[in-house]
Amino acid sequence: MNKTDRMLAIVMELQRKGVLRAEDLAARFETSVRTIYRDMQALSEAGVPVAGATGVGYSLMEGYFLPPISFTAEEAVTLLIGADFVERRLDEEYGARARSSQEKIEAILPENVREETARVRSAIRLLKEREAGTRGQEKETFKQLRQAILKKSKVRFHYSKSLSAPDGMRHGERTADPYGLVFSQGAWVLVAFCQLRGDIRHFRLSRMKELLVLKESFEVLPGFRLQDHRPSDDREVVVRMWVDSSIVDLVQEVNSFYMESLEWGMEGWLATFRVRRIEELLQWTLGWGAAVQVLEPESLRDRMRDEILKMQKRY
Repeated sequence: MNKTDRMLAIVMELQRKGVLRAEDLAARFETSVRTIYRDMQALSEAGVPVAGATGVGYSLMEGYFLPPISFTAEEAVTLLIGADFVERRLDEEYGARARSSQEKIEAILPENVREETARVRSAIRLLKEREAGTRGQEKETFKQLRQAILKKSKVRFHYSKSLSAPDGMRHGERTADPYGLVFSQGAWVLVAFCQLRGDIRHFRLSRMKELLVLKESFEVLPGFRLQDHRPSDDREVVVRMWVDSSIVDLVQEVNSFYMESLEWGMEGWLATFRVRRIEELLQWTLGWGAAVQVLEPESLRDRMRDEILKMQKRY
């Protein structure tokens, strides 16, 4: 980053965050504190009202704003594609705002940049998904949860798990404190404090039904930050299997959430998985037919034999 770009970026950073120390700016822009001092002096000489206080940091005088900033074609494309994603994946309210944002961005672009942006954008496309059944309901669920999170309101819903849990509860009503929404593995997930479990849990929106936003409010657990949250990994069952070379490319493309590694071995490709229960891999393994061979655990091998016998009786 050259000096001019860095000075502009410094002003934008101060405008966004208010007060920053020279050390913070030096770390942000990967330069020395002495260089930041020189940049501040240059900004002051250029008429930018920068105020500095010893032991506190630098800030912009109240009321100062940067004039409108122009975008490069790549920057504009990034923003427009981001708006496309919001329109496809979030609720109707945010979808309308995304379209409005796109129009405003396109309106302020110089003609040459607008033409270049249109050319680049035409080479990248997000396909519109079918708005039927579950997807439409999931968007409505997203909207309700988003509002509950902003208002800090508890929610109640019926939840269905994909497999029977160890406690036998596959379906049940939950009351939870919604902390945030996370898009992971192609699906929206609610991070919330579950009253039933007394701990933070994750709920896929596609499995939530009859959602109600309650009048009762909640407080986030002290020290919790969604940006820092990492779910605990309780996948303790290790599964290993040989994968035939004829399908290894397809297996890699599928990119199973449970797969830990896929390595070449003496008899072919060795795939290692970690799951909570063997049932989580049963259908996936059966789907590849004889092209995979389960090595361990023996419990999964037994389940595979049982399923194959059932299939033989049907066919």
